[in-house]
Parts: sequence; C-alpha cells; structure tokens
Amino acid sequence: MRSLSIIAASLAALAGCQSLQSSDNLLGIITPYKVEVVQGNVVTQEQAAAIKPGMSRNQVRDILGSPLLTDVFHADRWDYVFTIRRQGAEPQRRSIIAHFDGDVLKSIDTGGELPTEREFVASIDTFKTSRDAPPLALTDEERSALPVPDKPPAQAQAPSAPRRTYPPLEPR
Repeated sequence: MRSLSIIAASLAALAGCQSLQSSDNLLGIITPYKVEVVQGNVVTQEQAAAIKPGMSRNQVRDILGSPLLTDVFHADRWDYVFTIRRQGAEPQRRSIIAHFDGDVLKSIDTGGELPTEREFVASIDTFKTSRDAPPLALTDEERSALPVPDKPPAQAQAPSAPRRTYPPLEPR
C-alpha cells in the first residue's frame, strides 16, 4: 500500500512538471520573457536600389555594411543574412547575396521583394498604440487661435567683465 502511494505521488509530480513545460504562461497571468535576437544587417528596398552593378566592394560595403558571411572558398560572394525574433512580432529572415567579379559588383540577388524602411519598422513595432498619437504640428486655425505673447521688457546691457590676460603656456 505504501509503495502504491509513492508511485501515485511520483506520477502526479511528473505530470505537473510536464504541464508547466508545455504552456507558454502560468495560469494566463505570467508570461516568460523571450530574448530579442537580431543578427545581421537590415537591407531595405532603398538600400538595394542604391546598389548598381559595376560598384566596387568598398562602395557596396558603405551602403549595405559589412557582410555577415564571407567565405574563403567563394571569395567573389558576400552573404547578407538578417534574422530577427521579437516578442509580439512575427520572426523575419532575409538573405541577400552579392556576386563580385574581382573587386567589381557583378550582380545582387535580394531573394524577392524587400520591405521599405517604413514597412520594416512597422513590422517590428510592438507598440501599436503610438499610432493614435496626435499630430505634432498645428493647423493655421489653431495657430491663429493662440494668444499673442507679451513683449519681453528691454534688458539693460550687462556691464562687461574686465578683460583677463593669461601668461603664455610656453616660455619664449
């Protein structure tokens, strides 16, 4: 009887551990923190449009940044890989490949449509309430409704301080 109760208690404890591991939150109240992982260079439509065949490696590096992968066995190929995992946003992965002929860019493969800078920022924005913020500029009607500020009183000119002379730093 005693061994049966020990086995039952062990099975109950194991079942409880399994249910905690499989759930993402505890009772719907506590959610675990997930680390934001960003690797590589973000390459947008605007950056890719600035890259033209015939550019040098330095010019490509100035626009896209240093490649994430350069292979000794494929010296004429640069791989720009970008991944991001952010809580509250869809994970993203992109791969851009630049092919060179010596020091000159031969072609660039974007792997499909790249997002614009604005689209990329919107895709990782997890604070959606900020979009309802009021505009920061006044309309002409609002500007004309503002009270006219009083003119500040004329300030008396402050007396000038005596001119200071300093000894030379080096002997003559």
